[in-house]
Amino acid sequence: MSEKIVNKRFPQFKSEFVNVNNIKLHYVKAGPEEGDLIIFLHGFPQFWYMWRDQLLDFSKDYLAVAPDMRGYNLSSKPKEIEQYQTHYMVEDLRALVEDHFGRKSFILVGHDWGGVVAYPFANRHPNLVEKLIIINAPHPNVFAKLLAKNKDQQKSSQYVLIFRSNRAEETLSANNYSNLLNIIKTKNMVFTDDDATMYINAWSQPEALTGGLNYYRAASMAPPAQGEKINQLMSEETFVKETIINVPTLVIWAEKDTALTVHNLEGLDDYIPNLTIKRISNGSHWVINEQPDKINALIRDFI
Repeated sequence: MSEKIVNKRFPQFKSEFVNVNNIKLHYVKAGPEEGDLIIFLHGFPQFWYMWRDQLLDFSKDYLAVAPDMRGYNLSSKPKEIEQYQTHYMVEDLRALVEDHFGRKSFILVGHDWGGVVAYPFANRHPNLVEKLIIINAPHPNVFAKLLAKNKDQQKSSQYVLIFRSNRAEETLSANNYSNLLNIIKTKNMVFTDDDATMYINAWSQPEALTGGLNYYRAASMAPPAQGEKINQLMSEETFVKETIINVPTLVIWAEKDTALTVHNLEGLDDYIPNLTIKRISNGSHWVINEQPDKINALIRDFI
């Protein structure tokens, strides 16, 4: 069903697979093969489809690519939780860009967990990233400080404890994934029956929901439960290592995000010397699907 929806609504999209970093990665692409490369990374609980409006727009003059991150939809889903540590996704992306597409530079856009991967990628491979665009995704050093000291962010991150629990799959898949649908749908976006079908089909792929949740389970930091002190905020290595971004970076922040507070912008320029911040006062965490034209315009102005 989902393949028919894509073929009907987006005939210019091409669905392909590639073996990189010992996994099979699925991606959708559109645009001229010779065009400059722009890659869009999704977060939880979405998949390549969240970027459909960006693929349509940027494929006019770029080779626009949106992969399913490992663990999601049609990409491989390793069983070991440690396979969802960030450095594995960083290498997935490097291999996709350099080994598969044969590119020496590209533009990187990331939202949510896609941004969490994009930050260390730009830190480790600044020569590959022409420009970096982050949309409502936390910088690891800023976020670590907030989890340690900021009650607003600690409170907003309580859902992470649920996602890390062994009951997460049962809770989120109940009633044909109605809880997940309610998470990503807002009254400010167009969300059709076809869209719901696409998401339910993606979440219903074997082990796909577990794959997405394993990002949280493999993470080196988590919020304290309300009323508890932090015993071990994160591993010493993560705490010490600074993620400095030495590429031009645009951070788009929708201020009505209930999971990631606007405090994530405080001190961000300590880690990103060449930083531009654009705030969207009336957007939620799902601003990309609420205001696609606005997002596209901000990205185009920057690149």
